[in-house]
Amino acid sequence: MGESTFSSSFLIPSRHQRRFPLERFIVRDAPDPEHVPLDVVFVGAGPAGLAGAIELARLVQRDHASGGGLGDVQIGVLEKASSLGEHCLSGAVVNPRPLLEMFPELGPEGLPLRARVRAERVYLLGRNRAIPLPVPPTMRNHGFYVASICELVRWLGERAEELGVNVFTGFPADALLVEGDRVRGVRTAPSGLDRGGQPGSAFAPPTDIVARVTVLSEGTRGSLTQAYLQWQRIRSPNPQIFALGVKELWETRRPLHAVVHTLGWPLAADTFGGSFMYPLEPNLVALGLVAGLDSPDLNLDVHARLQEMKEHRLFRDYLEGGEMVEWGAKTIPEGGYHSLPERCHGDGLLMIGDAAGLVDVSSLKGIHYAIESGRLAARTIFAALKKGDTTADGLRGYDDLLRQSFITRDLHRTRNMRLAFKRGLYVGGAMAALMTASRGAFLGGKIDVREDAAVPRTRRSTDALVPDGKLTFGKLEPLVSLMQQTPVDNLLPMLVDKLNAGVDLKTLVTAAALANARAFGGQDYTGYH
Repeated sequence: MGESTFSSSFLIPSRHQRRFPLERFIVRDAPDPEHVPLDVVFVGAGPAGLAGAIELARLVQRDHASGGGLGDVQIGVLEKASSLGEHCLSGAVVNPRPLLEMFPELGPEGLPLRARVRAERVYLLGRNRAIPLPVPPTMRNHGFYVASICELVRWLGERAEELGVNVFTGFPADALLVEGDRVRGVRTAPSGLDRGGQPGSAFAPPTDIVARVTVLSEGTRGSLTQAYLQWQRIRSPNPQIFALGVKELWETRRPLHAVVHTLGWPLAADTFGGSFMYPLEPNLVALGLVAGLDSPDLNLDVHARLQEMKEHRLFRDYLEGGEMVEWGAKTIPEGGYHSLPERCHGDGLLMIGDAAGLVDVSSLKGIHYAIESGRLAARTIFAALKKGDTTADGLRGYDDLLRQSFITRDLHRTRNMRLAFKRGLYVGGAMAALMTASRGAFLGGKIDVREDAAVPRTRRSTDALVPDGKLTFGKLEPLVSLMQQTPVDNLLPMLVDKLNAGVDLKTLVTAAALANARAFGGQDYTGYH
């Protein structure tokens, strides 16, 4: 093939990436005179941001009750979606530990959790077979709970507002406001733009929010987090690596009584990933497929592979005759311990949850780490406010708490498991088994990896997906429906989310054109390719 970086069948993506527009997200302008003053702002109303806001509000309340003298503390949470939970995908298995510590008076029955996991299965899939496997120790979920993350987020939002936290929905943060090396807050995106990007009758300019501490809880690959890491030259031992997960929610005729995970088909042996199927209710199932974005397959389309997977008897037997009611996709940070930033604090800033890469792929867990990291950030901020020092020195304690927490202990124990699969499914699986048996001592050093975009890709032949509209679906029609339901002000953030989640630009442009045509009575070209 030679040394060419691009041909019809060979590509190294990093050689074709555009430069990250750092100046677009780091704004040195003075805040607007009509800025919104807060003490602390959490950017992102997911489990991490809301848990942090709740913990901080409680600490402030206790300080007031004991006559601590801290005074009034204004806490805000920014959420780009028009309502809480709107950008979260339903269906996850959650370790309830930090939630039970936050709400001990409620117990599991009082938390927004669904069924307790009482049975689980793991399979090695082939196109026409499903071989049962022992459940790996890292994947044992017995005693944990299946939950809807949408419900969890909405519930946490209600608890936050009860404590006086200001939750601002429909406010996507667009840039960091900085002075020197200090983060002073954020600037939101303008609203009221028409479909041509011009100010409409309801136009509102960006809002500057100034805070003593800004907490980035915007999830995986957030623009502000990327900008801050690059601006401050914050490195990590290994680059962060990512996966793309595509999930669907189904109403089924047949109940599912166990948590199911698979590996193998429909992914190739050199592509890390697997599938899941979780019972949310007797006749409501969440299923999905996750694939590493370091795959050498240039043609990898996770959505198409999920559609193919649903035709396997293991899934078809539950889904056939049912109805898909929701779908979505998101990226997942998979690098683990060796990809954590060398510091998660700065002058006036902290990073928590997925933004900091706090996910353990070997156990398929991240929600309880996100919640715990929010709580640790809140304790650090409270101590900093009490001392009147929210500089980098005043917030340094967050990294200390993080290193001492069960989050880092868990990630260290499984530090090389995901990286071992760079050698393929079977070699990686054998190495991971030895790492599990030795509690991480086997290959206890660091396995070096390249960033996803530096992995050479080759084009592989694949069968084109022909969706039947009942069990299998294309990407276009659900996107058209989503765009028609999305307020114009929220279209740009939604499009950015879909691009980050791996939906190709051509599909988004086509969906937008169809949505626009339908909105204004145009012809519906449903056969467009």
